[in-house]
Amino acid sequence: MRHELIDLPLRSDARGRLGFAQQGEHIPFAVKRVFYVYDIPPGVSRAGHAHRSQHQYLIMLAGSCEVGVDDGTTRDSVELGSPQLALYAPPLTWLDLSGFSAGSVCLVLASDLYDELDYLRDYEEFRRLAGTGRHPPSG
Repeated sequence: MRHELIDLPLRSDARGRLGFAQQGEHIPFAVKRVFYVYDIPPGVSRAGHAHRSQHQYLIMLAGSCEVGVDDGTTRDSVELGSPQLALYAPPLTWLDLSGFSAGSVCLVLASDLYDELDYLRDYEEFRRLAGTGRHPPSG
């Protein structure tokens, strides 16, 4: 499965806007962890890794950033700049986040709890595993 950009629903009225995403309808996995990155200094990149079995879902709540998305054979660049657009990254998807605008906040929904053994931080190891089409279990 490849990454996917998902347009999220938006409700607007005189009181403002409300955006949302629901498991099963917009989020294709059960969410077990939520984290966010913010106050990223100019020129600093985040991520630079893939996960063996974890799914991720990225939403820019404020500001924008560029996301390099690599499945081991194809590399795309995606701009996230609206809370109405989410990026779904399945396992074995290498992500590089860069070019954060001032005041940006990136929310990440993850399919599992933090597990260092699930991280692939060596790009060549990632390419080897991604090339097999396997999603090996972490640990």
